[in-house]
Amino acid sequence: MALVTSKEMFAKALTSDYAVGAFNVNNMEIIQGIADAAKIENAPLILQVSAGARKYAKPAYLIKLVEAAIEDSGLDIVLHLDHGEDYDICKKCVDDGFTSVMIDGSKYAFEENIALTRQVVEYAHEKGAVVEAELGRLAGVEDNINVDSRSASFTDPDEAAEFVERTGVDSLAIAIGTSHGAYKFKGDPYLDFERLQKIRGLIPDTPLVLHGASTVLPEFVELCNKYGGDIPGAQGVPEEMIRTAAKHGVCKVNIDTDLRLAMTAEIRRILFEQPSEFDPRKYLGPGRDAIQSMVRHKIKNVLGASNQR
Repeated sequence: MALVTSKEMFAKALTSDYAVGAFNVNNMEIIQGIADAAKIENAPLILQVSAGARKYAKPAYLIKLVEAAIEDSGLDIVLHLDHGEDYDICKKCVDDGFTSVMIDGSKYAFEENIALTRQVVEYAHEKGAVVEAELGRLAGVEDNINVDSRSASFTDPDEAAEFVERTGVDSLAIAIGTSHGAYKFKGDPYLDFERLQKIRGLIPDTPLVLHGASTVLPEFVELCNKYGGDIPGAQGVPEEMIRTAAKHGVCKVNIDTDLRLAMTAEIRRILFEQPSEFDPRKYLGPGRDAIQSMVRHKIKNVLGASNQR
């Protein structure tokens, strides 16, 4: 088993009705919990690293941890850079051994986004890596992402077709109503499935990606609130909406906030019930178990990716 690109994973997902889970990682326990879940569910797996995670854990540590996960689990795993801000960071990650990078030029004008994305595509393809780009902007706050609702915009289907043709990008993150972070909707949740179908119809061979797809599971929010702190008004994307998107052309679904909530809720519970505990293994271990349980649920019941490896 090895570090691989997402090409084969997405080719299979394109002709099926499931999506590949792309889970953000920050430390050993998170990686272990996710990899164990994917092994149990026999599911394809993408582990992705944000700019914040890269700074916190250091690239060398993260890469070695992912390599250890491959050896321990026997899985092929994609190592992906999430929301690369510029050409330099994408180049650095490719040079470090990442098999996939995202160049996020969504904050730029259309032509500038195309030029930047094309530059990254040319370098990554030369080195055997694949590239994800973004067209349209998601609102919300998560890690190094901070976009207010006034700056958010849905993906234009015609622009999506032109963008893919001119950049040669391998996959495209689209904006159809999801949002980064835990505070997603003020009113009823809404995803523009009609827009998704139009995009899918114009670029049927391009894998589509859904960011901001954590469902903010109520049980984890309640536990976090019960054992300290508060997450008021958190509302994520209903799981049935993610499942519908996976059945209609979305090949990759990003999940980060739910990982954080699952682990934090369990750690808070342990330390609340055992305030004298100071052995990190006694709370990080249960946190890892919570990650595994939540990821198994996502793979099986939301993404429909069990036994698709």
